[in-house]
Amino acid sequence: MILLIHPPVAKISEAPGGPAALAGALRRHGVSYRIWDANLEGQLALFAAGAALGTGESDAWSRRAAKHLRENLAALRSWEIYANGSRYRRAVTDLNRLLALAGRPSGTRLSLKDCEADGLSPVSSANLMKSAALPEASPFYSWFSGRIEELLADRTCSHVGFSLNYLSQAVTAFAMIGFIRRSHPAVRIILGGGLVTSWLRSPGWRNPLADLVDEWVAGPGEVPLLTLLGKSPAGESSRPDLEGFPLGDYLAPGTVLPYSASRGCWWRRCSFCPEQSEASPYVPVPARRAAEELRLLVEETRPVLVHLLDNALSPTHLDALAAVPLGAPWYGFTRITPQLASREFCAELKDAGCVMLKLGLESADQCVLDALQKGIDLRIAATVLDNLEAVGIATYVYLLFGTPAETQRAARRTMDFIAAHAGAIGFLNCAIFNLPAAGSEAETLDAEPFYEGDLSLYRSFVHPQGWDRGKVRRFLEREFKREPAIAEILRREPPHFTSNHAPFVIMAGRPSL
Repeated sequence: MILLIHPPVAKISEAPGGPAALAGALRRHGVSYRIWDANLEGQLALFAAGAALGTGESDAWSRRAAKHLRENLAALRSWEIYANGSRYRRAVTDLNRLLALAGRPSGTRLSLKDCEADGLSPVSSANLMKSAALPEASPFYSWFSGRIEELLADRTCSHVGFSLNYLSQAVTAFAMIGFIRRSHPAVRIILGGGLVTSWLRSPGWRNPLADLVDEWVAGPGEVPLLTLLGKSPAGESSRPDLEGFPLGDYLAPGTVLPYSASRGCWWRRCSFCPEQSEASPYVPVPARRAAEELRLLVEETRPVLVHLLDNALSPTHLDALAAVPLGAPWYGFTRITPQLASREFCAELKDAGCVMLKLGLESADQCVLDALQKGIDLRIAATVLDNLEAVGIATYVYLLFGTPAETQRAARRTMDFIAAHAGAIGFLNCAIFNLPAAGSEAETLDAEPFYEGDLSLYRSFVHPQGWDRGKVRRFLEREFKREPAIAEILRREPPHFTSNHAPFVIMAGRPSL
């Protein structure tokens, strides 16, 4: 038997897509397995621990958060709260407060989406080894030590697989690995996931953690995992299996079905893109098969929402999704293309259940877009936003400031564009550019380490236009976020859960969905 673990900390609004896909592959090949969403279970345990501490705190916020724990959890599992912005924010910030209280005794800054342990960097292999050597220092230790013993009491468990996708999971994951190494040395440990893939495909990777991990998996894990377990997979599907996940415990008003219609990105031309530097291939599920598979999954699981996890849904996949309704509302990430410049096509997407599209605009300066090879025409982008707003599909627009091609003047053009189209933009994600450590573009810039640590995926650089991170940050805080139309958009963003809860906010405000 293999135990699959999704470690803390990540958002707890839905079953994780990677482990769900692995579970589906294992089941189809007759492999005995058990799923453990330790991220969800661990955060629920620390909510309770934080509440116990909060009742004795002197500040009213902590006492309020402790008093209303059960009420807030129940509310976030129902529809009503998503239609009440102030009530929603209070519930989420109260839960976040309890995690902060629970992490304080161990010197850990815990939140609903992050975990920062004092003196332990997730991009330092030496620090991860320290976490593994002293798992008792983890704020999750008193909970996971007992649960691991319980789950591994079945001596038929020969392998434990960890799905490690975010830096926020790394320190806790290695604390758990260290505990298993100490208490169950015969169990073989497998490590995969998005973060692990980036590490393994870095040019300087030398496996400094070989004593802790037996097998490393890069990229989609279904075929490598089955091969390690003695199976011979062929033509493997991405069909997830949600059996074994505690679907009623997630902070959502029902089951969210995660599904990947492809791996990698179909565009793969953008400058400074990790997909290129990591040489990740684009592997799609045939569009018609993906749509049919999704409809069957919707019939089986009856989700309130389908989350399409693709880096970018291709035009072919969007065509297939528009053709026949899935039977449930859905959302996902897609590129701004001429396909969406057709209002008729956008209406078809709406009729087929699309409630929100995440769009990577990045910049509203055409010269910047061209320099980054984004393949986006701003005139088409404006039309797309207008079309989606007209048919009732919400947009979650992603912006990236401080790229090597951007200047302050270009950033202000982006601000002007967003303000002019604010009525067609539902939500905004504003990020500051990080230079990937790998990739040929990095060689053209005066670069140095971004984080101290041998596992860092980014580098700092001298901006060729003098538009450095400090100036970008000041622009965002003093100008961009204070522009009235933009400020109104930013106030709508669900704290901590961001795009994962945004569809619920939309759907709760539109009962016809």
